[in-house]
Amino acid sequence: MNEDRKKALRMLNICKGQIEGIIRMIEDDRYCVDISTQILASQSLLKKSNILIFRQHIDNCIRNISSDEDIEPKINELSDIINKALK
Repeated sequence: MNEDRKKALRMLNICKGQIEGIIRMIEDDRYCVDISTQILASQSLLKKSNILIFRQHIDNCIRNISSDEDIEPKINELSDIINKALK
């Protein structure tokens, strides 16, 4: 596993803990603004981890393609996922 994937995995594990905490906050009827703040923090970690995965894909999947025939589908695939991320 390369370094970007390791960083993404660490971030996702932190986010998992945050989400579990958010669930407890809701169950404990905590203040809505505090809950929302934690949701925003989790979203930020998800976005950062996704950027690391994008980078890993570009560095390890797209750059290693040897023929022009194979690169077009990979570029389209990456473009599609970026468009989804921006929605």
